[in-house]
Amino acid sequence: MKPLLVDLFCGAGGAAWGYHLAGFRVIGVDINPQPNYPFKFYQYDALKALDLDLSHVAAIHASPPCQAHTYLSALSNIDHPDLIPETRDRLSRLDIPWVIENVPGAPIRADITLCGSMFGLFVRRHRHFESNVQLKAGPCEHKAQALASPGFPVYRHGRTHISPVIGVYGGGRGAGPGEIDRKREAMGIPWMTGAELAQAIPPAYTEHIGKQVLQCLF
Repeated sequence: MKPLLVDLFCGAGGAAWGYHLAGFRVIGVDINPQPNYPFKFYQYDALKALDLDLSHVAAIHASPPCQAHTYLSALSNIDHPDLIPETRDRLSRLDIPWVIENVPGAPIRADITLCGSMFGLFVRRHRHFESNVQLKAGPCEHKAQALASPGFPVYRHGRTHISPVIGVYGGGRGAGPGEIDRKREAMGIPWMTGAELAQAIPPAYTEHIGKQVLQCLF
């Protein structure tokens, strides 16, 4: 049987699919309903899940909400909770591999930073990863990405711009024809809504990480 990875704060399953491709059996935990999650899902408080019996779990991935650390949050007056410190504290007590993922600017140690350009994707979406196991990654390939790109129409402020990459943000409202499909293709995630894509990471990121975590298990 494949080793079990628990995907905390799982969202609609972008990270989960990558770990699945790497060779894990995956279950997801999120406090919100996730009807599009592609694996077994439990609606439950992710932090409280870390207080349960985890003796059968081989590894844990956690993507605490990033809203407290985004640029848009700084422009708003909304006070978003920062769950990263408590997540790290609880994971640190476990004697199994764990990975925390979040946006640049979040208070996590950037052991590696991944970008879509590293995986031949036409999305950049930089994300930091902190882990208790050694992770490796190469540099961004923005120039190669731009050279390979056919150019994509991006709708901003009522005008169409041609960009070498696709920006995956927002909830999909007001999207131009085919824009959601282009975002799905750019992320390597064919099943999500626009709002779910905006919160997801490409599965290529966690497939890359998952293969390294598996090496620590065997």
